[in-house]
Amino acid sequence: MAAPALAGDLAALVKTDEPMSRHTSWHVGGPAQMYFTPRDRRDLARFLAALPRTVPVLWLGLGSNLLVRDGGLRGVVIVTHHALAALERRDATTVYCEAGVPCARIARQCVKWGLGPAEFFAGIPGTLGGALAMNAGAFGGETWRHVVSVDVIDRGGVEHTRDAAEYVVGYRSVQPPASDEGFLGALLRFTRRPATQANEIRDLLEKRRQTQPIGEWSGGSTFTNPPGDHAARLIEAAGLKGHRIGGASVSAKHANFLINHGDASAADIEALIRHVQAVVKARTGIELTPEVRIVGEAAA
Repeated sequence: MAAPALAGDLAALVKTDEPMSRHTSWHVGGPAQMYFTPRDRRDLARFLAALPRTVPVLWLGLGSNLLVRDGGLRGVVIVTHHALAALERRDATTVYCEAGVPCARIARQCVKWGLGPAEFFAGIPGTLGGALAMNAGAFGGETWRHVVSVDVIDRGGVEHTRDAAEYVVGYRSVQPPASDEGFLGALLRFTRRPATQANEIRDLLEKRRQTQPIGEWSGGSTFTNPPGDHAARLIEAAGLKGHRIGGASVSAKHANFLINHGDASAADIEALIRHVQAVVKARTGIELTPEVRIVGEAAA
């Protein structure tokens, strides 16, 4: 891939052959050909305008729910959480949040503003951009239930505002009206509540700490829940808790989490994903669908 012709200030924001293991919560992944960290929306627009449309783009927040294969990524990774970090209240019930804002920050700030229900965002280990892309949820809440409109940017660097109704949204699924757009931010609507919900966030996070392997290297929930059931229950019933391939294992604490014990490769984790799918399918007839996005190329 030939490098795009960039102005000097933009070129200084690009790294080449950047190890993705430094930027994913699983701590695995080969190098990205280009790794771009814009300072603001203007940088982002200029960069996209100079980037050939044929160059693949991966938008990156905090690197959760993402498995990058050991051979790395062709194209460019665009990092959002530095440039797109604004969070502001627009009126009595609406909040504007840029795509790089961590979901936990949304939860905390909405509590301070007396808006909700937003506590569920505290259980999503990523940024709003990723939550918008997959309709992320936790503790019974889902992102798109609160979306009024979104700001997006296309491959030409042009910004657009789209109504939420333009997207086809389902459980951990979002189909956009155009495939070449990235999220910049969203207008979110909540209801007014007494600013006394801090205890709820604390209780939810304590529940999460007790039931999930917080502090270990994981990608978050690995599989979506099939209708009427839970992936974790199916995996545990199949006797797979603790099952290990290389440096990766099914968490002994929560079976829907796969853990990198420090020496796993992306290939180990992907092999474990496929093994879990195969065993559960053989025992139950249910095919688990990965919630995590798997990208990149296998090691040569």
